[in-house]
Amino acid sequence: MGAASPQAPAWLVYDGAPPEPDGGATVPGSDGGPQPGGGALPGGVLMSGTQARTRATLHEALAGALALPGWYGRNWDALADTLADRLDAGPLTVVVTDAADLLADEPPAQLGTLLDVLGAVAAGGHETLRVVLRDHPDRLSALRDRVAAVLSGRVVGRVVGRVDGRVGGPPSAG
Repeated sequence: MGAASPQAPAWLVYDGAPPEPDGGATVPGSDGGPQPGGGALPGGVLMSGTQARTRATLHEALAGALALPGWYGRNWDALADTLADRLDAGPLTVVVTDAADLLADEPPAQLGTLLDVLGAVAAGGHETLRVVLRDHPDRLSALRDRVAAVLSGRVVGRVVGRVDGRVGGPPSAG
């Protein structure tokens, strides 16, 4: 038997449910069951993995979903800074629909860098960050395997650096 897959960090949730008909950002709890209280979560936003197959389109999709300012730099460091600022305002849940398509046209290291950024922000934020990877149940296994492959070579959720309470950017990734 092979080694066990790394467990997903607490801020990362998989969901095989179809998108909500009203477009609400609902998420399961950390055990995969219904979120206590049900319904949409405060700070919940939807983003399409299909619209984020490359780094460039990921940054565009995030800028649109999170209503980021025009001066958002569309790079990993800017994403870390922007998300840290956003968490100062309250909890944030990002639901990625068609999540198997997320960064699918990039080398695996790019997904790893995204997970590093999200993990660092989640670890250093004043409020809770949750990322829900939502896709058709038939595609979730491959998505879990892809995420596990990049997690196996990283310590996701570590804070890369802190300056004046800010989360530092991840290592550069081509």
